Amino acid sequence: MTLLIAGGGIGGLTAALSLHAEGIEDVRVLEAVPEIRPLGVGLNVLPNAVKELDELGLLPRLADVSVATGDLGYYNRHGQLIWREPRGLAAGHRWPQLSIHRGRLQAVLADAVRERLGPDAVVTDTRVVDVIHTASGVRVTARHPVAGTTSTVDAEGLIGADGIRSAVRAVLGPGEGPPPWNGLVVWRGTAWVPPFLDGRSMVIAGDDRSRAVVYPMSAADERGRVLMNWAVAKAAEPGAAFEDADWNRSVEPESFVGHFAHLAFDWLDVPAVIRTATEAYIYPMVDRDPLPRWSHGAVTLIGDAAHAMYPMGSNGATQSIVDARVLAAHLARHSEVAEAFAAYEAERLPVLTRLQHSTRRRGPEIVIDLAHERAPGGFSDVREVFPGTELEDISANFARLGGFDPRTVNTMTPPGAAAGAGARR
Repeated sequence: MTLLIAGGGIGGLTAALSLHAEGIEDVRVLEAVPEIRPLGVGLNVLPNAVKELDELGLLPRLADVSVATGDLGYYNRHGQLIWREPRGLAAGHRWPQLSIHRGRLQAVLADAVRERLGPDAVVTDTRVVDVIHTASGVRVTARHPVAGTTSTVDAEGLIGADGIRSAVRAVLGPGEGPPPWNGLVVWRGTAWVPPFLDGRSMVIAGDDRSRAVVYPMSAADERGRVLMNWAVAKAAEPGAAFEDADWNRSVEPESFVGHFAHLAFDWLDVPAVIRTATEAYIYPMVDRDPLPRWSHGAVTLIGDAAHAMYPMGSNGATQSIVDARVLAAHLARHSEVAEAFAAYEAERLPVLTRLQHSTRRRGPEIVIDLAHERAPGGFSDVREVFPGTELEDISANFARLGGFDPRTVNTMTPPGAAAGAGARR
């Protein structure tokens, strides 16, 4: 079985490793950039995805370049705790939640792909621009920006893992247009700063107009500092517009840090973290509308190409990893590529569509909006603002929706276990 993967990000590289683990070795990853470099900022990999990476034998490497998140706390604009919950191992999962720099995660995956599938398994300077179906599968056209050439290659199937501006998705559904913007602007970056709270905490603080997400991604260096991920968001000024959704658009911290001066607490000074940033980027908060289908014959989509969503609940990288594992399992268990792609879609699309809708409603971060709506001046007892089990229910329902509650993770069957027999490798 000859398969091509468009995109060498988290989903595409995990797909290559997962296919190899299933005995499917004729796989090439086509990546647009001339060199895979450790770009980007932080992300969280939830336990359901860490389980899958552990199955691929990668957990020891990842543990060396990440932090096992211990808890997640939601705070109002005054720094008062709304809700705190244990995460990963502390929550009863058999696998941790990992906070990690995206570039470090991508490097671990890329190194493993080259080790297991060979040094030529990742082909850089190769941007997929078109695909047509043939009698034996697909014919893919790629542009090579640095070389200034184009080429075509035939395969039995194509997996579109080329992100929120996926060229494969555009071919399957032309005319969709740019990703829709919800009017929020996000600034993200990293900084080497002293740890806060217990050194393994992730916090989300603010109100319905602006908020910050901060968490550590490394062990302390010789000066006692950790690599901290931070992200802040607020509503855009009237008339603001973005022509492109590009995470690599750099910006000076002083141009926006004043918007978040109120998020300086005695236990975490968000503006001070931002001012020490080693890198800062601006980005419009965009997603993609859910699709009625991801698979068209011998072509399918995974990750952001299939279901890009707002970063509410840390599900972007996580769901890309799970997509890749489920897809590979179905390809190993079905004799035809199109059948495998259809089975993968049937298993994953309904779940991800519900998750996309939930993130548009702020996901679990809705508790910050509700706290400001009900008690804008703060509170003396959070139980007066959130009666009964409301907070617990919001958290538990989102975890079940995303498939990362402890019971689901600890007892889940292997990806694609419901698929039929008749593997073709």
